[in-house]
Parts: sequence; C-alpha cells; structure tokens
Amino acid sequence: MSDTVFGKIISGDIPSEFLYEDEHCIAINDVNPQAPVHVLVIPKKGIPRLVDSQLDDQALLGHLMLVAGKVATQQGVGEAFRLIVNNGAGAGQTVFHLHLHVIGGREFAEGRMAG
Repeated sequence: MSDTVFGKIISGDIPSEFLYEDEHCIAINDVNPQAPVHVLVIPKKGIPRLVDSQLDDQALLGHLMLVAGKVATQQGVGEAFRLIVNNGAGAGQTVFHLHLHVIGGREFAEGRMAG
C-alpha cells in the first residue's frame, strides 16, 4: 500500500465512505466531481501509474474494469459512462496511486475528454 492520500484512505488513516470494497479495491466518490456521478475505483495495491503495472497485475487490472462497471450500474449510469485513467502529471494525474475515474450522469460532447 502506498503513502498517498489513497493509501491512507485504504488503511483507514483518512476516513472515507466506501461505495464498494472487496479484497482488491475500493470505490469512493471523487472530492472534486466533474459530473453528477464521479467515482474513483482504487486498487489496494499501490501501483503509482498504469505504466508501472507488471504482468502479475493483469488480473487486478481486469478486476478494476469489472468493478468500474458494477459501480456505474450501482450509481445508475451503467448504460452510459466514461472510464478514465490518467497516467502521469502531463495527463492530469495528481495522486500517484493508480485509480480509475467512473464519470456519468450527464451528456458528454463527442470527441471531448473529461478531466
């Protein structure tokens, strides 16, 4: 587990309401939502960026995608949502603990990516 804000949330050092939790990951609301639904799916394993994942992370990465779909459905946006992974500061990553953004609940402009 990492010493980032997400690592501290996972360890319980920073209180947060989990929308979902299993042995591999958690899901929480984003504190700076970009849409009516903006949930973060965060692995308990502290992988800094997607490009830092290894071959043995393959099952975890697939699991995160499945959880993103479950969370989207739970939040009522299962039929239309965006799934975003920012990799590195230049792509907008601000917490260097891999996480997926599940964003929905509004229309998105074609060809325009959300933050």
